[in-house]
Amino acid sequence: MDGDDFARVAYLILLGSAVGGWLIVESRGRMGQMARQALAWLLIVVGLAAGYGLWTDFDLRSPQQAVLRQDGQIVVARAPDDHFYLTLDIGGTPVRFMVDTGATNIVLSDHDTDRLGIDRRGLAFLGTAQTANGVIRTARIPLRDIRLEGEPLGDMPAWVGDGPLGISLLGMDFLNRFQKVEMSRDRLVLSR
Repeated sequence: MDGDDFARVAYLILLGSAVGGWLIVESRGRMGQMARQALAWLLIVVGLAAGYGLWTDFDLRSPQQAVLRQDGQIVVARAPDDHFYLTLDIGGTPVRFMVDTGATNIVLSDHDTDRLGIDRRGLAFLGTAQTANGVIRTARIPLRDIRLEGEPLGDMPAWVGDGPLGISLLGMDFLNRFQKVEMSRDRLVLSR
């Protein structure tokens, strides 16, 4: 704690002592009533602070999809959770991905694997991948007819893990298809 922090704490203690002393003097003979009122005000203040904290976490905006500009650049706005998301159309099925520069490959979540009609029981889980939750076995699959904002990207290999994955990931295999990838504070720009 530096000098400024110490001065702030000392000021708050002094202010609290003055207000508390005034309340005690004013409520002589009515301490029980004053304690109930003080507790009620304390609960109101705590409730308002908790409500404010929850309200700032609650975001009514839906995440923005990428915007394809006339110059061929794809601009992606940062989502409220500080990640970038892209929705790819894979053979007519929209799949939402989180852009993950720490991932090497395109990895499908269990849910998206099912939505694309891929039967995991028939896959050969011959590879492994290191995830935040440990090592998982992986199987390589082809993704056909991939489009981003209507623009064809062709076919790409992807991986399916044998462990649970909450969201599908777009790793460097996907980003390397672009000539230029720029990430700034609030947007991701992909240039072909």
